[in-house]
Amino acid sequence: MTRKIRVERAIWVALAALVASVSTAYAQKPVAGIYTCIDSKGRKLTSDRPIAECTDREQSILNPSGTVKAKVGPTLTAQERAAQKEKDKLALEEKARQLEEKRRDRALLLRYPTRAVHDKERAEALNQIGVVIQAANNRIVELRRERTGIDAEMEFYKKDPSKAPPSVRRQLEDNDHSMAVQKRFIGDQESEIKRVNARFDEELGRLKGLWPTTAQVPAAVAQPKKP
Repeated sequence: MTRKIRVERAIWVALAALVASVSTAYAQKPVAGIYTCIDSKGRKLTSDRPIAECTDREQSILNPSGTVKAKVGPTLTAQERAAQKEKDKLALEEKARQLEEKRRDRALLLRYPTRAVHDKERAEALNQIGVVIQAANNRIVELRRERTGIDAEMEFYKKDPSKAPPSVRRQLEDNDHSMAVQKRFIGDQESEIKRVNARFDEELGRLKGLWPTTAQVPAAVAQPKKP
């Protein structure tokens, strides 16, 4: 084999090895685009992968034609990633809150399609509480009537109430206790009235922004009483 042939064969072997090496490299890591940026020294850098000198700034990814395919932001530090994660979390929570508000609004509109319906349900709720309060007031009237009879018996022992019969003293204590219970119960119901009104007021405020104008007529106007 002449020296020329041996040289040519060696060149072909080297070229084959080089082609195989390049093919393997591209097979292992496909090139998604050409990265380019201006580093902190004002140099324009280009690479087939993210550029280390530009991790603190935006990098452009170019198509083979030279047009911008995409852009990537600066590489974040651990602290910046944590801050971004918290920001993303808050954004998701806010989105979930807005979706929940929309769901509540839809449910509210289904339940109260007009102002008249809302006013009617408020009146019914307050009326139920009023019935309970009236029953407690009736009980107080009975207790006061009973107290009159007890006081009449205690009149004989006004100089020394301790000499009153145990049964009479027990009636007096029971009457005082029952009176206190009824008054406390009425106070609780009056607080319930405030709570119910506050709930309906809050709903009304939301509904006014959801109802069409024709649905916002109060119940008293929407259903006028006949003369």
